[in-house]
Amino acid sequence: MTILTGGHETTDAIHAGLNSNGQGRPPGADPSRKGHVGWIVAGSLVIGVLAAGLLAAAPIIPATETGVTGAILLGLALGWAMLAVLSVKFTDQPQRWAVAPALFMGVGGFLLLAFGSPMQDVLAWVWPPAMLVLVAWMVVRAHRQLRSRSGRVLLYPMLAMLVLASLGGSYATVRDAVDAGASPARGQLIDVGGHRLYLNCTGSGTPTVVLEPGAGMMSSDLAFITPVVARDTRVCIYDRAGRGWSDPANTSQDGAQIAADLHTLLQRANEPGPYVLAGHSFGGLYALTFAAHYPEDVAGLVLVDSTAPASEPGPDSTQPARADSDDTMKRLSALGAGAARLGLGLVVGVDKPSHLRGTIDEYLHAGTFAQQAADLTDFSDTPLVVLTAGTGSQPGWDAAQEALASLSTNTLHRVIAGATHASLISDRDNAAATAQGILDAVSAVRIASP
Repeated sequence: MTILTGGHETTDAIHAGLNSNGQGRPPGADPSRKGHVGWIVAGSLVIGVLAAGLLAAAPIIPATETGVTGAILLGLALGWAMLAVLSVKFTDQPQRWAVAPALFMGVGGFLLLAFGSPMQDVLAWVWPPAMLVLVAWMVVRAHRQLRSRSGRVLLYPMLAMLVLASLGGSYATVRDAVDAGASPARGQLIDVGGHRLYLNCTGSGTPTVVLEPGAGMMSSDLAFITPVVARDTRVCIYDRAGRGWSDPANTSQDGAQIAADLHTLLQRANEPGPYVLAGHSFGGLYALTFAAHYPEDVAGLVLVDSTAPASEPGPDSTQPARADSDDTMKRLSALGAGAARLGLGLVVGVDKPSHLRGTIDEYLHAGTFAQQAADLTDFSDTPLVVLTAGTGSQPGWDAAQEALASLSTNTLHRVIAGATHASLISDRDNAAATAQGILDAVSAVRIASP
């Protein structure tokens, strides 16, 4: 039916709900409510992120990977729920589809908090493909019902992030499953008390050299050094918990625990001491801590551009750390592990969630490691070789290296000209100089000479 009024044509389509652009309102939309849906989208996303952060930091949430991840999912679920409720109540563009991701994330978060690691193992397989399907459906619904350009600009990047997280999560889960079913071509996995550590010993002769990789590194990173040392004596290389072939540990891994695990590993592998310990970077702190805790098992030390210990000896390791600081560290570590399960580790060149978590732990607890290493204040006349990179050092680094060399009265301090901190192990020529420093310590032990 057409009505002519004052020379203008008005149709019944107006009463059918067409807007000024000729587009139909979604079913159930109230034409009297024309709130800015873009602001609703922005506010809901912000609320979700803030709620996720606050819940993850809440004392009632366990400071574990499953606890922190579950809390984050619950917070994000709140954001999606707010988008559904507020858009229906205050705008003419109701986004009822947002209830679906709210329920999906909310249920997932609740299950993680309620059942912990067993549920995480299940969701690691189910969540990524289910999220991909859900996001595809969300894109279709949002395209139909969200006419706000600003709302789409805000919403679509979030959906893209969910897609990337799903793909990364799928890859990380499959990669972990493949790694778990594989066995190292060389070396062995030895139980040190609740988890297995990878150990590979080659060569023959005494004393046995034990290599400690730096922070975030594993045994394969010392591939240029190991065979050179093995030509002259026995050399053992291992992966700390969560690195390379080794299992992640269920206990906190400070310097003292790392030293204890290494001591148990060598004993159960029937590799007799005393040893020459050689540590690069952070590995130097672990070597110093081992020497402080097991002096009878250390025949010599080689510190390869080692991180310096604290200027004063650390507190008694039996004294508890501050509860609030320790809790924060655990939550940050758990957050890193959760991010790795979504494929973030690929961005920084780390495949396994446990590897990324271990690396984050090392840097978060750097102060503790440095204090524990400072427990070794006097190495007497035991052979000590300090190798320092000739270039690229920060101010004060050379003085710290000199201080390390003063721990023993039987010391060789050698600056490797042209070498950087990393190239001492990554460059073949510089790694050869590092290997020679280790063999110098071996020779000093054998002939009991300076």
